[in-house]
Amino acid sequence: MDVRMKDPYATIGFALKQAQQALRTRMDAELRKIALTTPQYAVLAYLNIEPGASNAALARQAFVTPQTMQAILVTLEKSGFIKRTPHPEHGRMQKTELTPSGEHALHAASAIVADIEALLVDAAAPLNPQVVATTLIRFANALR
Repeated sequence: MDVRMKDPYATIGFALKQAQQALRTRMDAELRKIALTTPQYAVLAYLNIEPGASNAALARQAFVTPQTMQAILVTLEKSGFIKRTPHPEHGRMQKTELTPSGEHALHAASAIVADIEALLVDAAAPLNPQVVATTLIRFANALR
């Protein structure tokens, strides 16, 4: 008998969804303490790596729609964490960069996220965390 028929919840996919939901819930709860959301953290973190990233790239990195990203950027700009200026070559596009306040918020958020990551590393033991991450990426690529 196919294992899926016995217990549809005893699958890799269901376990991944449980882990993803638990991670998001924990990150939202912890980041809320410093007035950030998980997608806002994702934006700040990506802008640290790719200053001037497009709204579309930011939306992909934060796993949100372009429309939702626009609202996130407005909120981050009002909070003083980012600044947006017209792109020098593409008139309608905005160039988005971290402000010093945004860098400070990112530093605080990164400490929170590092603590959460440490919980995951501990839970993965005795497996090598890099092997676990590589396996999860292989799962994602297999589904694309």
